[in-house]
Amino acid sequence: MPKAKNTPSDAETTPASYEAALKELEALVQQMESGQLPLADLLAGYQRGAELLAYCRSQLDSVEQQIKVLDNGTLKAWTPT
Repeated sequence: MPKAKNTPSDAETTPASYEAALKELEALVQQMESGQLPLADLLAGYQRGAELLAYCRSQLDSVEQQIKVLDNGTLKAWTPT
């Protein structure tokens, strides 16, 4: 059975990187804050924004875990040099 045309595949919904997700999220917020989107688009934008936020949080959690491993299990405060 063929896929529905309006249903994006997982490759289309998963951002290529943290930076791509953040850029898309920022653009989405600007569109939503403009007040020019119809209600249905606002709802779809909110849902996509929630997906992007979850992706970004997941990426940040993953990096934090990697840092803990590199620092022998303790997360140290970052101090700028």
